[in-house]
Amino acid sequence: MPAVALNQPVDDFEAPATGDQTIRLSDLRGKNVVIYFYPKDNTPGCTTEGQDFRDRMDAFEAMDTVILGVSRDGLKAHENFRAKHQFPFHLISDKDETVCQHFDVIKLKKLYGKEYMGIDRSTFLIDKEGVLRQEWRGVKVKDHADEVLEAVRNL
Repeated sequence: MPAVALNQPVDDFEAPATGDQTIRLSDLRGKNVVIYFYPKDNTPGCTTEGQDFRDRMDAFEAMDTVILGVSRDGLKAHENFRAKHQFPFHLISDKDETVCQHFDVIKLKKLYGKEYMGIDRSTFLIDKEGVLRQEWRGVKVKDHADEVLEAVRNL
């Protein structure tokens, strides 16, 4: 599957998600979709990012927009993370990195001098026709959810 490209339709994918469901991008046609990739459940930046999307959920829903979080954590960790922070949106478990690779978010990272392959915090906005309209890579959490909300308003 080729990586996504701006102003091009995003190839369909399916992945396991919280709520004991399988998310299929094609099932979301007719709604805007915000997919945000984050490194790990229950870490400070990832928690704040999820809370920021949660706190703006009414505004996103008013504009017919679905939010999905994606990391490589398992479904059990996702269910706990989602419940703990009352996220009104679902989290996709991408243990085999299929969705991550489709969106090209696995990058070489450094932590305490060690290099490893990890998720580069990134967000993608797909319009109601399934076309990628905006992407944010190397995201800084502060004010990010507001930027995404503004981009949805401008679709």
